[in-house]
Amino acid sequence: MKNSLQAICGQAGVIDDPRVLASYKEAHSFDLLFEPRFIVKPENAGQVEALVKWANKTTTPLIPVSSTGVKLRGDSVPGVPESIVVDLSGMNTILNVNRQQRMVVVEPGVTYDALNGELAKYNMVIAGSLKPKAGQSVLTDVLEAVPRLNPMIQWSFFDPLRCVEVTWGDGTRMYTGEAAGGPMDLKTQWEKQMWQVQYMGPWMLDYYRLLTQAQGSMGIVTWASLKTAVKPLIHQLYLAEARDLGQLTDFVRQAVWTRFPDELFILNGSQLANIVGQTPDEISKLKESFPPWIVAVGAAGRELVPELRFKARSEDLMDIAQSFGLDLREGIANLSGNSLYKEVTGTCAGVYWKDIYAGSHQNVFFLTQLDKASCFLGAVREIALRYRYPVEDIGVYIQPRHLGSSYHMEFTFPYDPAGPGQTARIQEMVKAVSFSVSELGGYFSRPYGQWAKIQLNKDARTLSALKKLQGIFDPNHIMNPGKLAV
Repeated sequence: MKNSLQAICGQAGVIDDPRVLASYKEAHSFDLLFEPRFIVKPENAGQVEALVKWANKTTTPLIPVSSTGVKLRGDSVPGVPESIVVDLSGMNTILNVNRQQRMVVVEPGVTYDALNGELAKYNMVIAGSLKPKAGQSVLTDVLEAVPRLNPMIQWSFFDPLRCVEVTWGDGTRMYTGEAAGGPMDLKTQWEKQMWQVQYMGPWMLDYYRLLTQAQGSMGIVTWASLKTAVKPLIHQLYLAEARDLGQLTDFVRQAVWTRFPDELFILNGSQLANIVGQTPDEISKLKESFPPWIVAVGAAGRELVPELRFKARSEDLMDIAQSFGLDLREGIANLSGNSLYKEVTGTCAGVYWKDIYAGSHQNVFFLTQLDKASCFLGAVREIALRYRYPVEDIGVYIQPRHLGSSYHMEFTFPYDPAGPGQTARIQEMVKAVSFSVSELGGYFSRPYGQWAKIQLNKDARTLSALKKLQGIFDPNHIMNPGKLAV
């Protein structure tokens, strides 16, 4: 087997060092995970296609991985034995930047640090997620529909994702969207002024949707085109505090309706402390000084009349906040909005920010509507008390999605994995929270681990359709088996 893999990826591209293999098993997950048999590092799409075809002949499971560092969800760790991890982090070229079309084309190994650095040369930015880890793949983040901090530029639920190149589980390689209408060569398309902007197609099916939130269970993506934006010339992140969550929801709903903000999200004091604190002691002190809840709202002025645009939007947002009894300011509790902006839009090097306080963490996140957020909050607090978990340590993050059509709600539970019985207790509590969220109508749109069974078992027709689709695109079930429906 090793010789066959080396014939595809070269001798240096196949790794079986036990220490390296063990590192690919580590994850913040309570699911049953296995150590891979080999790590392979392809250098191009041709090698990826050859790997998938070989895996079909040998019925060998493949696990696509693009990010480096700690695995946060367990979706990129083998769920079955004798698997091969396809590490795409070495495919890290930014293939094209087009400022006129506001588009960028990236390979799967491109990180936020690398992309933001390159986009800065063109005075461009991309809507990012909340403080990603330093080795986070931008492509994976977008494919998994991790919430964007700026929901106002999401013209579809999966923006900024547009076109992709994919090798499906059966070994078929293709382009999706607008890219599928031209030759399978990006440089030729660019010469013909084709910029992979439109995500729809080819024909009557938007194939890219089959790859989103799929945890690599359909195929392997080897490049993607992403929508970007012009960098603001003037920008300010405003903050407003509140005693309870209900004070913020009407303001957020109205702000989303006006389309005035850039960034817009809600944090409780505990999650805010986790984001800006550098040590456990500092986080503890910040929790005491921060208000129970804050809403962060960005206002920006870009190239055309930036001062006028910024002034108008800032004043309008402040008027809207005042109408709901909120005071929108440039900072609160010795924390400026712009310093928070740097924290949430930057990457997290070293210890992952959710692990600083206690050593490890668990998340429960789902989609809901804003008017139901307080209901979920009460249910989670009740379960935490039942399991003797300190309610004041629960971090909460609420993010509008797709122009406010839905809301991402996330609960973070820091815990000490070395504490007596802590891991088992947290595992049971997270399970109870997950079932409670589902019963209350929370939708696990990214169904990792146990959430797949909880969510998919609620709709037999959807589960049957998903299995049929996987059977079409991955007939031998080699793509990340054990995840989702198979």
